[in-house]
Amino acid sequence: MNTTKVIGLFSALALAPALAGAAEHPTYAKEVSRIIQDNCQICHQPGQIGPMSFTSYEEVRPWAPLIRMKVAEREMPPYQYDADIGVQHLKNDWRLKQEDIDTLLAWVDAGAPLGNPEELPPPKEFPPVGEWRLAAELGPPDHIIKSTAWDVPAKGQDLWWEPEVPSGITEARCIKAVETLPSKAAHGSTHHANSHFLTQDENGNWVPSGRLSEYAYGKLGEKVPEGACRTAPANSMVGWSIHYYPDGKAVADDQVTVGIWYQDEDFKKEEAYPQDLTLYMLQGGDDYLIPPHGKLMTQGFHSFDHPVRLDSWQPHLHLRGVAMSMEVFYPETGRREVLSQASNWNAGWNHSHTYEDGYQPLLPAGATIILTAWYDNTADNPRNPDPDQWVGAGQRTTDEMSHAWIAVTHLDEDGYEKMLADREQRDQRSMATR
Repeated sequence: MNTTKVIGLFSALALAPALAGAAEHPTYAKEVSRIIQDNCQICHQPGQIGPMSFTSYEEVRPWAPLIRMKVAEREMPPYQYDADIGVQHLKNDWRLKQEDIDTLLAWVDAGAPLGNPEELPPPKEFPPVGEWRLAAELGPPDHIIKSTAWDVPAKGQDLWWEPEVPSGITEARCIKAVETLPSKAAHGSTHHANSHFLTQDENGNWVPSGRLSEYAYGKLGEKVPEGACRTAPANSMVGWSIHYYPDGKAVADDQVTVGIWYQDEDFKKEEAYPQDLTLYMLQGGDDYLIPPHGKLMTQGFHSFDHPVRLDSWQPHLHLRGVAMSMEVFYPETGRREVLSQASNWNAGWNHSHTYEDGYQPLLPAGATIILTAWYDNTADNPRNPDPDQWVGAGQRTTDEMSHAWIAVTHLDEDGYEKMLADREQRDQRSMATR
């Protein structure tokens, strides 16, 4: 929406009385406050990353025109996942329901009335910055691993800190959930933080032994699907790759922390579904140059020699990236199917899109995952810092990346066939009840 339209909306609101229309239109007190609480206040509150606070009518009312624009265009809440293609059954889906969008738009168009203050809900409590997001549901982590300290300067270029530390895990356990927590002081300068396990081989050398966690700005923690096991190996090390981008505030002795929640000690993988879960990074292209004022598409391919279940998908691009899709090619039939797509990529938000139980894509052995990324290095891309530059693949913030994190549950043929049969029965029951 252009500036003239925004000014017009402000003018319209200025002419409308704040208490008018309570009988015919939604009001802040009765409907809108609850939508704001459930979908906006997690970021829009003092001390959080939202640029303005939305904890009261007085704070929300001046921003009503901007709220209308961002909600109508589905830019807020920030959740880059297409609503009309691919798997739509997602856990922790930030997208507003259409009825909530309609309510917000009708409220703003009616003059953003307060309504009856007695209908306001009680304030909602949220975890402060620097505390575990998953703790509200799972309690404090069972195990914590910290990176070694690093001095983050106030100014400078991209920096990487890659220490290796003992995990402190003395007994192999199945992971229930994991969350990476930047420090409160360096929350704005911690671009991403990846971690992986290291175990000793037969020669005593420390070798990679599976991903532990991945954090990028805007991401919450990850929960393991029911019945699956992500193993935390005993007597292991943890290797870190922490990318800092100075934001004007120096932080001495900064540390990034990983919290692990374990399954109960008597947890056993479901015998009917032999499952082991691994986190993979799929490349969508890693050797390319985007010309000045140009556009580009890249692709990457991956397959497994056994059946798998895809439990989550987290795309990752930088400032010239505008979209990514994940599809699967079935060699036996020649069919291609889009599983997930994000056509409104924003590097400021990185979500792990977790599929609901029973709706995770099931891939037979030999199926090929196709990861496609699109880039726009023109002035039409509002997030492009300089369309006159050549942009290549690389680690810096101003370089480009093209990969996606996927959580994969490994299956045998019996488990795969049973999952397919269970879903067919579910779909038949659903059809019978229509």
